[in-house]
Amino acid sequence: MQFDYVIVGAGSAGCVLANRLSKDPQTRVLLIEAGPPDTNVWLGVPAGVPRVVSHPKLIWGYVSEPEPGLNGRRIGWPRGRTLGGSSSINGHVYMRGVPADYDGWCDLGAVGWGWDDVLPYFKRSERHFGGESALHGGAGELDVSPLHEPHPASEAFVAAARASGIPANDDFNGPVQEGVGYLQFMIRDGRRASSSAAFLRPVRLRPNLAVVTGALVERILLEGRRAVGVRWSIGGDVREARAGEVLVCGGSINSPQLLMLSGIGPAADLRAMGIAVVADLDGVGRNLHDHIYAHCQASVRPSFSINRKISSNLRMIPDVLRYLLTRRGLLTSAAAQVGLFTRSTPDLTGPDLQVQMRPFSMISSGGMYKADSAPAITASITLLRPHSIGSVSLTSPDPRAAPRMVANYLTDERDLAPMVAGLKLVRRIFATEPFAAGFTGEILPGAACRGDDDLVAYLRANAQSMYHPVGTCRMGTGSDAVVDARLRVHGIEGLRVVDASVMPRISSGNTNAPTIMIAEKAADMIREDRRRL
Repeated sequence: MQFDYVIVGAGSAGCVLANRLSKDPQTRVLLIEAGPPDTNVWLGVPAGVPRVVSHPKLIWGYVSEPEPGLNGRRIGWPRGRTLGGSSSINGHVYMRGVPADYDGWCDLGAVGWGWDDVLPYFKRSERHFGGESALHGGAGELDVSPLHEPHPASEAFVAAARASGIPANDDFNGPVQEGVGYLQFMIRDGRRASSSAAFLRPVRLRPNLAVVTGALVERILLEGRRAVGVRWSIGGDVREARAGEVLVCGGSINSPQLLMLSGIGPAADLRAMGIAVVADLDGVGRNLHDHIYAHCQASVRPSFSINRKISSNLRMIPDVLRYLLTRRGLLTSAAAQVGLFTRSTPDLTGPDLQVQMRPFSMISSGGMYKADSAPAITASITLLRPHSIGSVSLTSPDPRAAPRMVANYLTDERDLAPMVAGLKLVRRIFATEPFAAGFTGEILPGAACRGDDDLVAYLRANAQSMYHPVGTCRMGTGSDAVVDARLRVHGIEGLRVVDASVMPRISSGNTNAPTIMIAEKAADMIREDRRRL
């Protein structure tokens, strides 16, 4: 089989590329996904996140190595393994980050990726509920919707944060990120707007676009130092496809893994696995960034939590019926309702902390998440720009073997003080009216955690991943760069990486929207380069 482009991975970036590149009817595109089609009913229901984020058939089920900064705990990383990838299982939040993120990429060698360069691509994708403006798109495929029905606890949290000195903000993707308000979501008419739903499904029947699911790409086919196709397997059936260009969109774990399996990566590591070295690129798998995530939980009056309702199938019947009839109500609510961005110290030039609040609390049961029965809420703190950096490396030359992943959370001491400040801030908000009127006690970190040392111990014992791994195929120049500013793999022709792994540094917030932007910009570069041939 011969194609102009073979896209490996039908996730947030891959679906965008499939849409944009197949728009030319003379171009043949093959999109390959390791997971199944996105037909599970809960993938489309916004409130279905707890049912899919740990579903064994819809995620890769990755777990980190023992994390040295987290008391040796192994941290789960549920990466999407279905059409739409992680955009099909995430919490729906639409968040771009701030202009300084992208201007900083330029400073690290990613020329052409500054804020003024990338804003048009954010706008191209976006169908914002407020319509076209200087900062938002109104005609794109990706619906960005507001929170329609904030819960009383969410309203009280916002009011208490404002009373605590946090300014109001009704658009975290607007001129200023700092402040507190309601999040914006990738939801359309009460349904998840995954990358698959927004970009792939509308063009799935194009005759020049082939989509294969349940197919694990085992290696990139190389002739000398040129990529000419891929080899994949479905069950025991091995197949190959030839391509004018191979576009790797596997994400920050699978993309470096595939490069290394194909002989592209740190030479010594590859030889240790018995893999012939085609290109010695030391940066493959390095530069792993992820957002650390720590929960504060408060017990509250029953009216301040939806726990009692969502923990009972019987009590949910009215909401299910409302959703089926109107696409409104509780089932249209995403994982979090409230966002807050602030500075851990006043001398900073912009926010370094993100807080997300949800009017419920969850417990893990049998690998799945379920609502706690007692009334409670959760507010979670994220460090936007961590200094702790990790890596991804091979454990085996077998493509079915999970790679070794370690994020090194909180191993850089500079990451501790801001997180402690975030925990203290949430405590202040809990104790401030009008939220204080519904507050009945602190569950996490708990009354026993008072001083800074106690809070650091809490973080090391309880912090988790926010599921935002990026950076393992870094874009730019220098010995640790993997791709250039046009996302071409250094030293290999006909091969690009297009996903969150190319970010030189993590963006200031949820990473799905920036990943879609990367694919939008990549599609233009790919077409431009093709016209020059």
